[in-house]
Amino acid sequence: MTFLKNIVRKFANLIGNCIKNDETELLALGALLSKQQRLLPPLCAINFNDYEFKIFSQWGDDGLIQYLIKNIKIENEVFIEFGVEDYSESNTRFLMMNNNWKGVVMDGSEENMARLRNQNWFWKYSLKSKAVFITKENINELLAETGFKDIGLLHIDLDGNDAHILAELDLHELNPAIIIMEYNAVFGKDRAISVPYDKNFFRTDKHYSNLYYGASLAALTYIANNKGYGLIGCNLAGNNAYYVRKDLLNETIKEKPVDKAYNLSKFRESRAKDSSLSLLNGDEEYEIIKGLDVINVITNEMEKL
Repeated sequence: MTFLKNIVRKFANLIGNCIKNDETELLALGALLSKQQRLLPPLCAINFNDYEFKIFSQWGDDGLIQYLIKNIKIENEVFIEFGVEDYSESNTRFLMMNNNWKGVVMDGSEENMARLRNQNWFWKYSLKSKAVFITKENINELLAETGFKDIGLLHIDLDGNDAHILAELDLHELNPAIIIMEYNAVFGKDRAISVPYDKNFFRTDKHYSNLYYGASLAALTYIANNKGYGLIGCNLAGNNAYYVRKDLLNETIKEKPVDKAYNLSKFRESRAKDSSLSLLNGDEEYEIIKGLDVINVITNEMEKL
């Protein structure tokens, strides 16, 4: 394992240099890292997060996705990702560029989608983009419009109504093999709670701290379980949860309980009232939103943080 760690460390240094230089070299190094994963023991023998690496994802999700697509059956190499901003930093871009998957991305900003369409590489891939604000009222219509069935991956990152959107999804046609959901680690790992539904939810308007949004890992897992998906782990950054369709779980890819999969977020994105970063940690983050309304997704009753 020391040998492998040295390889990964060297790649990481090279990637750090390439980020400042040629995107082509960055993609090549990402492809090498993906191949190097085969030298590691199977997931059942090591930690899920040992497979992480970052190329275009915000955190180590590129590596986790590469490992999963190699170890579960994918019917169609197709993805859908919500909340991508201009797609420069996203969880499916490396999947598209490295593995030649096709897909659809959506974001609430027409400006973001215009920047994506103006990228010099946009013509090279089968990627459709749509500027739309996603709600539980329009989600299933939007998915039906894609025409996709039995897709490989669905990623939902809306910074707000994520649990409500997941609960509303009709997955019978879409039938994704993998679902990635953003969870709010500040809500803790014990309570199955979400922000109440608001069709026009915008996290900064709801609370200046930007910490009052989304749902807990327990809430998302409860909903995912009811739709036939098992939690298999979370990224090390503590914001993305990975679910695999239960008929695809195997000796390598196994379901985990929430308390074993949960990772506390270490990043410090909290804001002060003047919109500057307040850089709060852990309990400090919770205290600033304590007492706000949340809904228990199991009982459907309102509670307080």
